[in-house]
Amino acid sequence: MPTAPSGDLLFDHAACALLLTAGDGVILKANSMACTWLGHAEEELVGKVRMQDLLPVGARLFYHTHCQPILQVQGSVAEIQVDLRNKRQERLPMLINISRRQEADGMIDHWALFKASDRRAYERELLAARKAAEAALDARRSAEEELQKLNAQLSAADRRKDEFLATLSHELRNPLAPMRSALDVLKLKFGHGTDNRLLQAFDRQMRHMTRLVDDLMEVSRITQGRMQLQRAPVELSALVQGAAHDLAATMEAARHTLRVSIAEPPVIVDGDATRLAQVVINLLTNAAKYTPDGGTIELHLSCDDGVAEIQVRDNGIGLPASALATVFDMFSQLEPALERSKGGLGIGLALVRGIVELHGGSVHADSPGPGLGSTFTIRLPLAQGSVCAPSLQAPSRTAAPAQLRILVVDDNEDAAETLAMTLELHGCEVRTAATATRALEMLPGFAPAAALLDIGLPDMNGYELARRVRQLPAGAGITLVATTGWGQQKDRERAFAAGFDRHLTKPIDFDLLRSYLPN
Repeated sequence: MPTAPSGDLLFDHAACALLLTAGDGVILKANSMACTWLGHAEEELVGKVRMQDLLPVGARLFYHTHCQPILQVQGSVAEIQVDLRNKRQERLPMLINISRRQEADGMIDHWALFKASDRRAYERELLAARKAAEAALDARRSAEEELQKLNAQLSAADRRKDEFLATLSHELRNPLAPMRSALDVLKLKFGHGTDNRLLQAFDRQMRHMTRLVDDLMEVSRITQGRMQLQRAPVELSALVQGAAHDLAATMEAARHTLRVSIAEPPVIVDGDATRLAQVVINLLTNAAKYTPDGGTIELHLSCDDGVAEIQVRDNGIGLPASALATVFDMFSQLEPALERSKGGLGIGLALVRGIVELHGGSVHADSPGPGLGSTFTIRLPLAQGSVCAPSLQAPSRTAAPAQLRILVVDDNEDAAETLAMTLELHGCEVRTAATATRALEMLPGFAPAAALLDIGLPDMNGYELARRVRQLPAGAGITLVATTGWGQQKDRERAFAAGFDRHLTKPIDFDLLRSYLPN
């Protein structure tokens, strides 16, 4: 075990400069570090030099006016920073501690000197580090504030976008409504002629435009988390077959060959039949749009291991590998719309993914590459315990009984008249009113079985009109149908709360309307 060094050895080899001086400041002893820093041999200092002689004029004055009085009163001073001069007359910044003691030979001052240059460098580095840290913190705070500001701006922009989409859908539905009704009238009058290709073209384009408007509304609902599924057991074999039938005219117009392979029913899932049909129709529409005329499109429905799989395959323009990960993103476009003859809004596939995921399923895109076609695969969980469930029957679409009295209330004259004409051609007795006040005046004398009420009326809105109709003596027995361009879930809920029996968005699907009318 090593022995402790003696006191003289500790003094001589201390890591700081140590000196002993008499009361008058004469150096009595100096260790090796003091000699090194001051540049003197010990014999040049001891008994020959006073500590005051090593101090510049200013430091010497400070020593006499401050250090000496403190030493006399309290016997020590600590951490005094002064300059000393070495043998070459260079200034050495020093931090000095002095302790005064009474010894046998008289009053002795014990000096401990520490180089302050290293400390100053350390303090400078510490100060610089502190300033850098504070600057970084300020920058981070500024960045966080800017990020919060940008997030707020993005949220506001997103809300405005959703509001714009909802308003746009409403505004587009208003002119579509009379156009749809007028087309239905023309089909009833002239649709059985030898050449009805013109009416068929109008019908296809009208349905396509209506689907685009519906897609805008559905995307707005999904992005806001407001889409609510009307879940029930859905038989996919009939649903997929129906979607293929709905797109038959589109396929024929493009001279496409549509090959359909559907599993034997029942293939039951728990879902919203309307939304799922929208998914299949969107995929088939996309395949038809992006496949050159005369192409081949395949629609498959299979069932395996608790999962129903719907697959749409085409031999069209295909997808580059870089697009497979983003093709389902909102407003995703493979190339600028102006460079394509058959552009789209870029929301159809985003809507497909949103609806499928709400059903707990998944959708996947695959393609060997540009020009080699694409395959879109949807997987949906089968409903448990529903293997033997019967297929759902489509709602009856019989014509309304003759002379069924219907009141149409709409301030859009074209919309009211064309809808009235369509109903009259189906044997209904129809009257129209442009205001809520006029409708209330007509009700007692006309006594309709059903009333189709627009919401945006000039004198009072359709909700208030529905409430007033229900307060009439015969109002409880009237079937009230809201016909409006506003189709969000909150609009439906508000309509039902006001007393409406049904809610239809414009343009009116006349087959669906007929199923709502009383027998």
